[in-house]
Amino acid sequence: MSKLLDSIDSPHDLRKLDRARLPQVAQEIRERIIEVVSQLGGHFGGNLGVVELTLALHYVFQTPRDQIVWDTGHQSYPHKLITGRRDQFHTIRQHDGISGFCKREESIYDVFNAGHASTAISAALGVAVGRDFRKEDYDVVAIFGDGALSGGLSLEGLNQVGHLKRKMLLVLNDNDMSISTNVGAISGYLNQIIKGQRYNKLKDLARGVMERIPVVGGRIHEIASDVEETFKHLVVPGTLFEELGVRYLGPFDGHDLDLLIETFEKAKAYDGPVLVHVITKKGKGYVPAENKPIWSHGVTPFDIASGEVKKSSKPAPPKFQDVFAKSLGELAKRDEKIVAITAAMPEGTSLDKFGKAFPERMFDVGIAEEHAITFAGGMATQGMKPCAAIYSTFLQRAFDQVFHDVTIMDLPVVFALDRAGIAGADGPTHHGIYDMAYLRLFPNMLCMAPKDENELQHMVRTAFETGHPTSLRYPRGEGFGVVMDGEMKAIPIGRGEVIREGRDNVTIFAIGVEAWPAFEAAEKLAKEGVDATVINARFIKPIDEELVLRFCRPGAKVITVEEGSIAGGFGSAVMEKTAELGLSGVEFHNIGIPDVYVHHGTQDALRAQFDLHAEGIAARVKEFVRASTKMPLVAS
Repeated sequence: MSKLLDSIDSPHDLRKLDRARLPQVAQEIRERIIEVVSQLGGHFGGNLGVVELTLALHYVFQTPRDQIVWDTGHQSYPHKLITGRRDQFHTIRQHDGISGFCKREESIYDVFNAGHASTAISAALGVAVGRDFRKEDYDVVAIFGDGALSGGLSLEGLNQVGHLKRKMLLVLNDNDMSISTNVGAISGYLNQIIKGQRYNKLKDLARGVMERIPVVGGRIHEIASDVEETFKHLVVPGTLFEELGVRYLGPFDGHDLDLLIETFEKAKAYDGPVLVHVITKKGKGYVPAENKPIWSHGVTPFDIASGEVKKSSKPAPPKFQDVFAKSLGELAKRDEKIVAITAAMPEGTSLDKFGKAFPERMFDVGIAEEHAITFAGGMATQGMKPCAAIYSTFLQRAFDQVFHDVTIMDLPVVFALDRAGIAGADGPTHHGIYDMAYLRLFPNMLCMAPKDENELQHMVRTAFETGHPTSLRYPRGEGFGVVMDGEMKAIPIGRGEVIREGRDNVTIFAIGVEAWPAFEAAEKLAKEGVDATVINARFIKPIDEELVLRFCRPGAKVITVEEGSIAGGFGSAVMEKTAELGLSGVEFHNIGIPDVYVHHGTQDALRAQFDLHAEGIAARVKEFVRASTKMPLVAS
């Protein structure tokens, strides 16, 4: 039997359907998402939760003329399926496939790129102001999750929306979840609104009674408008949105298509900003996802029937994030001043384990990285030892707080940067490739990166003993399966290690998890007549001066390898130190991420694209040596 979804190549096709057929389209969208994500992995629960909301918006609004701005973008799968990307949907988040987020370069229906939360309100307000400057007439819609309201940018945008009062629709998709369960006063406020639905019911009942009173009905309406405001404050627990100048409607069932369509039609007629509050269920329509909303946010391939993750038959090495959390927990047992901070990512950083062991010393601040860092700085002034575990890419949002609220005061805050380097299928907004460049420029800051999971545990201890702001970067995924030392030991500050001593005047300085691929590359090169030294630098800042003096000697060919931006990164630091020490006659070649954004794909595929695997490093070193010395490349 043919499917309705197969006939929808654009929202125009959707709007030609009778409203009664939309539930079938919703079911087919869910089936398609479950089918594809079960094979490829990806964002899941949030997408299943916005199917009806997506259909209602595109059914009511004349997209692409009317412009819809999605917050974060990981709830955009249904949107993609009905905006001309159905036939490419099986490539989502794959190398050279379509993005898992909204992407302007991909479709005219994607108004604004977003991989981080809390951007939709500000972006949509900018669109609305641009519309009004051009004296055009179309609707602007922003969809954002309840978790996004814990981000300061959403509240800044909301403040300006209420001030400018431009015509626009704000849709608050409330499922009580970010990635983990929402936290904070705003989340509690929304829950109280939901409990206060009785206000709307009582108001409608009262209005109906007044309209039935003859002669004096008009006068009663005038009196009632004043009474309503007083009554609202008594019955509804807070009127935040209306007090900010935004008309509030809701909450409504976000899975009732007819109700959503009628509500959006009414909201369109309002000449000013209006917020529609809808309640959805993360994972809606797929029981395993409904029962495990945290798991369902972002999944690896799974069995559809059971919802069980497909596992390898071989035992896997521990994940870097788990080694970090375990090490932090061990240190916290010995030092009660150690506290942990996460920005809505307790499971993603494995700090949920720390929180279970030390509930009073674990702080989830919501999607509020800026607050997290200043909060950590404040605790550090009181002798506490805060560790802020934040994905490298998300720490970018708190750049000024790192500068102004930590490093200037030389406060001993530990920055545990998860997902550093190439993070995989989420694409350019999620790769952590800039932290080495943007953190090493601050005075007082120390920056480390372990070559493997064993060195990670030692660096966790080291970070708490520096007495200065210290960043510790480590990648997404599993370790190398190396033997773990039984006791954590502090590493001498600014000291690297030689992990392979070569005979030729060729040295590879590698940082972090690129040390082992560099070592493997050197072993390959040795068989071809290039006997290179390999250094595990350990520190991006300070750089080991002794190793630079020893190996950056006249005539040396030095290769730097980093899973980060070449511009301003680790390689730049080595070259700067060489110049600072007055060393000359050194030829450099940097391997890392060039001046481009890295798109989505598996970590292995992307590392290969930028020569950040053993084969690529060996080829680049061989080419560099050949071009500079003409030395033979085959052992005699």
